[in-house]
Amino acid sequence: MNKEKYVLSQLILFLNEDKFRRIVDKYRGNRYIKHFTCWNQPLALMFDQLSNRESLRDLIVALEAHHSKCYHLGMGKNVSKSSLARAHQDRNDHIFEEHAYYLVSEARQKRVNHIFKLSGNVYAFDSTTIDLCLSVFWWAKFRKKKGGIKVHTLYDVETQIPAFFHITEASVHDSKAMNEIPYEPDSYYILTAVITTSRCYIRFIRLKPTSLSEQKKNLQYKSIQWKRRLPKNVLSDVSVLLTGFYPKQYYPEPLRLVKYWDEEQEREFTFITNATHISALQVAELYKNRWQVEMFFKWLKQHLKIKRF
Repeated sequence: MNKEKYVLSQLILFLNEDKFRRIVDKYRGNRYIKHFTCWNQPLALMFDQLSNRESLRDLIVALEAHHSKCYHLGMGKNVSKSSLARAHQDRNDHIFEEHAYYLVSEARQKRVNHIFKLSGNVYAFDSTTIDLCLSVFWWAKFRKKKGGIKVHTLYDVETQIPAFFHITEASVHDSKAMNEIPYEPDSYYILTAVITTSRCYIRFIRLKPTSLSEQKKNLQYKSIQWKRRLPKNVLSDVSVLLTGFYPKQYYPEPLRLVKYWDEEQEREFTFITNATHISALQVAELYKNRWQVEMFFKWLKQHLKIKRF
């Protein structure tokens, strides 16, 4: 007879159940619930992801096969498809969102690592589209026969942990999600080139966080001041003014344009930034690490099964 704790039970010990219960009490999540509580729900979903289930029905079949162990794993005495589906539909999502951000903050504190030796955090902002079953997620329709959501992510480059998520329909552009970003004045934000000419981007950099991105090809500007004695592989370091009709009205202050030659890829990069206190090589190094958020999206799609849930 096995007297040791199951592996899933050992993983659950790392979760702060008292913190979760306080969040549930805040939103009155367990009101009128007798059996399948808010604490049972995320544990069932943890089992689903760790056991690589493909759908809700597949999860229930697996739980029924381990019916005698469900209580000891913390998922309650009985988990049915109807009760789990009803919990997904009716319960307040703010409970799980707040707990998720609590776990993210705990994980980031344990992985503090000042790689770039800068005063603030370094974030990369990007998004990825996740395809969904249109017959189940009818609200996520963005093509004639296709459904999906877009996950706008603020990724902490130094700790390699996402710090903020904003989930929208797949048709929403990145620039529309910029208003939701919680900005920190002393931090650095690495953005994509597609939003550098948008009104939201201009509004964002006026809040004074340090941002940098690759220059979009149709960006209109005029050079006003050049730097000399440039380091190796830095082709130019110029102060510019935006000359587009709307950008020059929204942001009349000068920005910095850095052209850099990457020897590994044998191509030229052009960066636009409001960071004047760091070197051109640091600008290039920061943008080079933006690729980490793409690796996170690759991991997310390879390991999480959410298409039919």
